[in-house]
Amino acid sequence: MTQMASLPERFRVHVQRARLFRKPGTALVAVSGGADSVALLDLLHGVATEMELSLVVAHVDHGIQTAGRAVGRTVGKLAEKYELPFETVELRLGPDTTETAARRARYTWLRDVQHRLGAAYLVTAHHQDDQIETVVLRALRGSAPAGLAGIARRGRDGLVRPLLPFTHDELVAHAAARGLAAHSDPANADPRHLRSWVRTQLLPLLKDRLGARVTGDLRRLGRQAAADRRAWDRALELVPELGLQVSSTGFAVARGALLGYDETLAVALLRAAARRAGGGLVLGPARARRLVALARRPSGRRLSLGGGWTAEVAFDRLRVARAMECAAERVVPAGERGSAVFGAFRIDWTPGAAPARVEREGWTTWVDGPGWEVRAPAKGDELLPLGGVGHRPLRRLLMEARVPRSERARYPVVARGETILWVPGICRGSDGVPAPGTKAVRLDVTQHGAATADRRA
Repeated sequence: MTQMASLPERFRVHVQRARLFRKPGTALVAVSGGADSVALLDLLHGVATEMELSLVVAHVDHGIQTAGRAVGRTVGKLAEKYELPFETVELRLGPDTTETAARRARYTWLRDVQHRLGAAYLVTAHHQDDQIETVVLRALRGSAPAGLAGIARRGRDGLVRPLLPFTHDELVAHAAARGLAAHSDPANADPRHLRSWVRTQLLPLLKDRLGARVTGDLRRLGRQAAADRRAWDRALELVPELGLQVSSTGFAVARGALLGYDETLAVALLRAAARRAGGGLVLGPARARRLVALARRPSGRRLSLGGGWTAEVAFDRLRVARAMECAAERVVPAGERGSAVFGAFRIDWTPGAAPARVEREGWTTWVDGPGWEVRAPAKGDELLPLGGVGHRPLRRLLMEARVPRSERARYPVVARGETILWVPGICRGSDGVPAPGTKAVRLDVTQHGAATADRRA
């Protein structure tokens, strides 16, 4: 009989075969101080050089337990042992904090640190037992097959969970064999928490009644559901008429094509599109059916989906998007060159010689000097189009350009006083146009959350 390879070797093979770290970079490793996360750090440290990873240890003290600070010091010493940078925070949430609130606060901080460090990856210690518990919990809540798929090994924004093939017992044994100090969180065995109740009471009862195979059966259920979820994601590529576009803030589809499908198929495709868009949108069957009903209504109709998400009928498209606040109410340039963010748009300005011809449309233009600013549309705004005759109401230009009603109030316009010089991507005004070859300011606007036809790698 072939002897099973050691845990470090199996971990290395799994990470390579699954291509969990597809490019070199910094990996922020979340270490709670429990045996699972301590083992994760040790295992990652063993492959970091081979994978070209620079590890950073991150620890969150939720401020829920009195032992929190001591655990943080232990994790800090572990980071020091491996000669790794250490990031930590004390959130002071209090003993009455729920699991959900603690998890949300933890991930908010971890993501902030990841972005501050420019880390390519955020690595967590979810393991096989967590996967089984998640499948059970979602089954108890009546989740659809996509929910029963459980925890994915890779998530958005570089989230990686490399321990899913390995059990809690294996990880505890590894930490012990390596002589690594680990903290046992009493909340993990407290049946007042639903997950802990599943772990300590429900699953043992199921094993007593059905035998040890129950864990394998639950894992197989999760794998089958994950395969079903992947199939629906692939199905999106087989319906080009749906015109799926995915952006950093949501997704959009052609509502005419959507309404041409059987409602069951339309619901399934919308849910697959929402999963692909990510961003925290949970689109269950009931919400998806409401979206299908919304798609039948006139342009401009909207539907709140909760959590800052809104659906809107925009001409021939059904759009689902997360609300975005403007990063600035107006942009007033400081200096000859610079950049700024205005809602979903980025504005860059540089000095340069004016071209022989300024285009009426497009996302680049030139103005004849300082005094310009970027602001939102104002009531009564009008524009004298370049090469045109007579002023046009700005609201009419936005509507004709099919800017969704919900976005018109946040659309950038370049103005000098009350005079509109340019509506990026829509129309250049006749005012402020520099003479060819004269000193001018070049303006470039990009829509950094722009929806594009989605093709997954």
